[in-house]
Amino acid sequence: MMPETELDAALFFNDLPGAYPIYLAFRDAVLAAHPDTQIRVQKTQITFYNPRVFACASLLRARRKAELPKPWLTVTLGLPCRLDSPRAAICTEPYPGRWTTHIVLGAPEEVDEELLHWVDEAYAFAAGK
Repeated sequence: MMPETELDAALFFNDLPGAYPIYLAFRDAVLAAHPDTQIRVQKTQITFYNPRVFACASLLRARRKAELPKPWLTVTLGLPCRLDSPRAAICTEPYPGRWTTHIVLGAPEEVDEELLHWVDEAYAFAAGK
């Protein structure tokens, strides 16, 4: 079982409650695809791991404040290569062969097939470490 509780996750979104439905859509899709995923609610992010971290959900401002949708959720993925997509708000390579990619979501509907494909890549990348 995962250590995340509904209350912990809901409290995480106290300052931006409109982002909670986006998070629920993301969480449910990740768990449907990867039921062995563990989730940990932390102070600044909600971490998804298998046992290594492959994704995070946060309220990180990965764009200028004026450019953020209202509400927003930032999904961060660890990928083996740079994501060449306009959906990638920020891509950094903290060390060779590992790209940290931030994707800003503005609605539950943005948890789509494309995003879940990238989640699958991040999951496999973390599992292969």
